[in-house]
Formats: sequence, C-alpha cells, structure tokens
Amino acid sequence: MAPPTGPLNLDVEAISGICGSISVAAWVVVFSPQIIENFRRSSADGLSVPFIILWLLGDVFNILGAVLQGVLPTMLILAIYYTIADFVLLAQCFYYKGFTWKDDVPPSTPKPTNGHARGEPTERTGLLNGHPEERERRGSGWSHLSPAVPLVSEAPPTPPPTPTRLQSIVWHSVALLMVCAAGVLGWFLSRQYSGSQPSSPANDALPSFDVWGQIFGWLCAILYLGSRLPQILLNWRRKSTEGVSILFFLFACLGNLTYVLSIFAYEPHCPDSHCQPGEAGKIYGRYILVNLSWLAGSLGTLFLDLGIFAQFFIYSKDETTDEDESIEEDEESLIDEGRWDQRPLLQRIGSGLP
Repeated sequence: MAPPTGPLNLDVEAISGICGSISVAAWVVVFSPQIIENFRRSSADGLSVPFIILWLLGDVFNILGAVLQGVLPTMLILAIYYTIADFVLLAQCFYYKGFTWKDDVPPSTPKPTNGHARGEPTERTGLLNGHPEERERRGSGWSHLSPAVPLVSEAPPTPPPTPTRLQSIVWHSVALLMVCAAGVLGWFLSRQYSGSQPSSPANDALPSFDVWGQIFGWLCAILYLGSRLPQILLNWRRKSTEGVSILFFLFACLGNLTYVLSIFAYEPHCPDSHCQPGEAGKIYGRYILVNLSWLAGSLGTLFLDLGIFAQFFIYSKDETTDEDESIEEDEESLIDEGRWDQRPLLQRIGSGLP
C-alpha cells in the first residue's frame, strides 16, 4: 500500500518544479501549430528559412552545452526533440519553397481600380477578355442559350469563414490553459509517484562551471536571439503575417517565460544544515551565473517575440481593412454592371457586336 502523500506546500522548489513542468509541456507542442499550418496551406511562404536554420543551430549547440554542463536527462531529451522538429520545419520549407536559403517576397500586385476590377473591355482588349468561363461555354455548344434557360455563371466556391478576433482570442487562451494544466498535472503526478529519496544537499551546494558548456551555451543564446530577426524582417517586407501560426510563438513565449521562472525559483542548499551569513546568497549567485547563458537566450527571445506579436496585431488590422475595401468595390462593381449593362443576353456574350 502506497504511503499517503504529504500536504501540498508551494515552497520555492514546488514553484520551480511547476514552472519547469509547464515549460516542458509548452516546448513539446510548440512546433505542432506551425507544422499543421504549413500542411494545411500547402505552403511555407510565411516562414523564414534563415529563422529555422538559426534555430536549428541553436538547438544543436543547446544539446552540446547540456551534455557538457550536465543538465537533467529530460532536458537533454527535449533538446534532441527540438532538433528533430526543426528538421521537420526545414524540410517543409524546402519542399514548398524549393531548396533555397533566401526569403523571396512575391511582388505585390497592384489593386485593380473599380473600372477594371472585373476585366471590363477597353480599347486595347477584346470584349470577352477576362471571361474564360464564358468563352468555354461558347466553345462547348449553344444548346444552353435557350431563352427558357438563362446563362448563369457558376459561383466560385466560398472559402471557409475566417474566425473573428474574439473567437481567435478564446481559442488561443483555451490552448494556453490546456498546456498549463498539463504541466501542473505532470508536476503533481511526478511529485506523487516519485521515489521518496531526497537529493543530497551537498551535491547542490556549489554549482560547477564547465568552460565548453558555457561557450556552447552562449553560442546557443546568440543563435536564438539572431533567429528572430529574419522572421521579423520577412514579416515587415511582406507587410503580412499570413502563414505564420500565432500559437507557434505563444507556446514559445510560454515556454521561455516559465523556463526563466523555474531558474530564478531556486533555493540554495548549504553543505551544513545551517547556512553561514551570506553563504546562501553566494550559492544563489553562482547558480545564476552558471545558467546565465540560458537565461539570456530565453529572456532575449521573449522580448523579440513581443515584436512579432505587434506585427500580428498591426498587419491583421491592415488585412481586415483591405478585405472590407475589396468587398465594397465588389458591391459597387455589381451595382454598376446591373445599372449599365442592359443589353440582351445574346448581344452580351454572342457575336461580340455592341
């Protein structure tokens, strides 16, 4: 029979464990929204290739630094998992974009004016220019041009309705809460079913430095910081965040934030049962210095991700404005067509005579 669990005391170690568990849960699912988004759109135009390459190199150095610095085995397994997910994203980019290292921005097509929005004939174009579906109908036969069966253009397939801003906020909040709940549940289960063998305080007294581990850790932090810049630049050049999953960066922010909190929430253990004056602060300071490169990488990318969120907000407003303007222009063109195109059906699509 298992012994009863003790009371739930949220001390410093418990807070660090909860934050660490939430961070692990966030990093496990961080790549899934973007991989699904690329597969759904059959495109990776919104994703920067240098962004994925730099992130991949950062994860490789993260593995090397984790091995040399002697972190927990779970963190090493997660670092390997990140690297595999990076390869999946990079493979998607190469599959949809071709084998290229650059981010090609397609030239923006000028918005057609109201007079030529629907291919209205001019002195340089034919009367049936821009109406391939009508030409196809003419070539197929004239049996459908009976006065009893008027010619009706087939309506284009309607795209699925885009979710409103409120629906997106609710869905993203639910996804974040589910990840947090999974992290807390994982910490609770590990606390309940873990062995009752306490770690030796002497082993946690003085965190040790490893020179190569620190070098790889700082290289990892620099690559993580530099990886966000190509994505920010690509969004700015495209003036759009279409094709980029916001959940991708929300989970990354949640993982970085809780990872930083799990490092700061550290309770130093002195070699003796009682710490001398200033000894606990010295141990804590050394612990922060050992993990400073990982803190810098996580905090830096957290602030850069705020810039990407600002781009999501700015460009989503612009896209909404453009959609409203295009709808208004379509309605105006339909009104104009119904007002001025009063010719009979055979004269409009028949011989081309006025």
